[in-house]
Amino acid sequence: MRATFLSFSPPYVGEDDIDEVVAALRSGWISRGPRTAKFEAVFRTRVGASAALGLNSCTAGLHLALRVLDVGPGDEVIVPTMTFCASVNVIEHVGARPVLVDVEPETLNIDPAAVEAAITERARAIVVVHYGGHPAEMDALSSLAEQHGIQLIEDAAHSLPASYRGVKVGARDNLTAFSFYATKNLTTGEGGMLTGPPALVERARVMSLHGMLGSAWNRYSQKDGWYYEVVEPGYKYNMTDIQAAMGLRQLEKLDQMQSRRREVVSLYRQLLGDIGAIKLPCQKSHVESAWHLFPIRVRASELAMDRGGFIDAMTERNIGTSVHFIPVHMHPFYAAKYGYRRGDFPVAEDAYDELVSLPLHPGLSDADVADVAEAVRDICTL
Repeated sequence: MRATFLSFSPPYVGEDDIDEVVAALRSGWISRGPRTAKFEAVFRTRVGASAALGLNSCTAGLHLALRVLDVGPGDEVIVPTMTFCASVNVIEHVGARPVLVDVEPETLNIDPAAVEAAITERARAIVVVHYGGHPAEMDALSSLAEQHGIQLIEDAAHSLPASYRGVKVGARDNLTAFSFYATKNLTTGEGGMLTGPPALVERARVMSLHGMLGSAWNRYSQKDGWYYEVVEPGYKYNMTDIQAAMGLRQLEKLDQMQSRRREVVSLYRQLLGDIGAIKLPCQKSHVESAWHLFPIRVRASELAMDRGGFIDAMTERNIGTSVHFIPVHMHPFYAAKYGYRRGDFPVAEDAYDELVSLPLHPGLSDADVADVAEAVRDICTL
């Protein structure tokens, strides 16, 4: 057993990231400014987006996406129940009704057939969550959206860099929100990015700074910069230059970090592939997953314990794990407000009962991966 605890997903931060942040602090400009503008431009080019807006979170991006599409009271937004609560909370924030649907059994992505069955005349948007970094079936979902005249919003919190049929997530002509939270494939500590059509992104930009025309950078760095106009009540959602400095450096080494993630995934497959009591995650042939997560499914019927017991046993062996996710309909607020109960979304529920996410980040050594695999194998042979 390991002598020290292996954290599930610590931030991957090097001295180069620290140096960039220090340089930003010493520059005299630490809120939104030139580094944020540069990060937006470089990120936009990297994913092939038409426009990009740096924000303080992916949640802010999702909220602004709904706002700029004028989704509100009386509208319905279709969203998978197998997601983090933020994907659904923002729908509540704009006064719309979240319509939860089940997911595909293999990828745990939103099921296009379930989406089609859930579309009513009140449906305004579909929030597509790319679970674990594996892109959802965008061709089918785009076809449904076009057929019914509703909008697609991509929740790409897990999905940098990922692609679907050769198209990078973020490159499509719809709004897409990315996360740069501490555990993500690229981190700025906290932070996010919204990509999509320029007109919509520019409206989101105004709304991200209190609804003011003219950013803080412009107001304090140009002649007559004191003047601004509030054109609608907005929010304080902007990214800072401190975050952007780190993001720029992380983006430079994203390929290197992703290469290591893929190596870790390959090692897991080699070391765990013959254990019948667990099921490993898939990657369909027409996608490139970002491999943000490596969620295995623990078959309790073949073990001497349930999923909770498995997690406890991993912790006892100094291995950190997590669960992604508790389905939204099982949280007290949504269950009480909309009357959801066990049995409403069987695919998500069956998965939830078995899911355990193993450590996956660029800082893992081959020995770390071997320790994780040894712990899994040991538990599965009890």
